[in-house]
Amino acid sequence: MIKYILLLIITLSSFTLNAQDDFETKIDAIEDEGSAVSFIKQNKASKGQLITFNSEKHKTRFATDLFKLRKGGKKVHKTEVEKTYYKVIDKVKTPYFRLSYIVIKGDNRSDDEITKLQDNIIDKYKQGYRFEDLAKHFSEDQTAKKGGDIGWVTTGDLHPNFELKLSENNYQVNDIFTVNISEQNRYYVAVKTYDNKLIEEIKVLKITESIK
Repeated sequence: MIKYILLLIITLSSFTLNAQDDFETKIDAIEDEGSAVSFIKQNKASKGQLITFNSEKHKTRFATDLFKLRKGGKKVHKTEVEKTYYKVIDKVKTPYFRLSYIVIKGDNRSDDEITKLQDNIIDKYKQGYRFEDLAKHFSEDQTAKKGGDIGWVTTGDLHPNFELKLSENNYQVNDIFTVNISEQNRYYVAVKTYDNKLIEEIKVLKITESIK
């Protein structure tokens, strides 16, 4: 009887190890975002997801370790009940830009009042007022608390009117300009705060396997 139990335990352990090896082999075979998405759909119980890490926004030790991996490399975190795999699916350098802005709401203002307010802010900036102080005083959205800073952004993050204005004008750091989005009743005074830069990003497949 004891021999039978031991044999059963060994057989079950061997089956579990083989299943785990097979799961990891399938992960190793994933080469691009398309195959990663397919794998996630086929293994819904594993709660897979694709996560984008940005080297400017994600500066934890864990993120730093992931950035050190080559494309196709993986990191494994193991507990008593599960293994979580993090596999780098893609590595790219994406162009980003950074600016600060002041939001003026046009709901209860005429076009003339909006233009005069924008001109007043620009005049104060050119007189030497710090833009972050102007933003804290004039801006009418949550970025006012941060002096108007919106962080690093890339194509698709802002309204098309903003992106068109930036693409049509070769603004330099500290240049001030306006952007109007009349359909949203939002009007902006913006300042370019940093030179454009390429920022490294990685797309990571996160997938968890139960090892109970």
